[in-house]
Amino acid sequence: MHALFRFLNKAIPGRFVIRARKGEGDLDFLADHNLPFALALGAMLLLAILQLVGLGDFGTDTDLDLDLDPDVDGATGLMGGITTLLGIGRVPFFIWLIVFLFLFSAIGISIQGLAESLTGAPLYTWLAVVLSLGATLPVTATLVRPLARIMPQDETSAVGLDSLVGRRAEITTGRAAAGYPARAKVRDRHGHTHYVMVEPHEQSSEIHEGEQVLLVRREGQTFFGMPLSERKLAPIA
Repeated sequence: MHALFRFLNKAIPGRFVIRARKGEGDLDFLADHNLPFALALGAMLLLAILQLVGLGDFGTDTDLDLDLDPDVDGATGLMGGITTLLGIGRVPFFIWLIVFLFLFSAIGISIQGLAESLTGAPLYTWLAVVLSLGATLPVTATLVRPLARIMPQDETSAVGLDSLVGRRAEITTGRAAAGYPARAKVRDRHGHTHYVMVEPHEQSSEIHEGEQVLLVRREGQTFFGMPLSERKLAPIA
């Protein structure tokens, strides 16, 4: 890490030096009171490099096992409101994190530099971190809004569980019977896979592993399906 910032200080003179104190030369940026912000900037640079070389896609992956429905979970709804307020979801999380880390580093170093210029000494590290965090969150939320308007929107692909009704699913584990749901996989309209629990729509029916069903309704976290082999049903494409 120290070697990285030495290189950056040489490559971009003056950019990373806040204010050199006696005996510290050009590495005041790596002083103890600036260390959290130096680490944040280093992490940001690493994430940016991963994104540029194409290894950052895991930060935007939506092909997850998501079984929670925000409409029926108050806590999830509250978290959704908080993430929306912070700007999370407007852009891929990987990009949001890069912006956040950069601003956290820049604001934190600026706070310490201002404190040194006014009082002759930096703030306690934990206090600078708290102040920087408090300022970074709203600034990040503000900056990602215009960024979201110029970025491709195909990453916004979250769907509710109700949108899976009418789609075709495949039983992957177990045998579905009345009162005994089996695990099934279903793809949403974006092509992303979700894993859900499925029971037969008809009480007397059974659905075996490997069979395909049409999801016709949902109660809570359980879906009810009709085997495609039994009826000429037309799932939503």
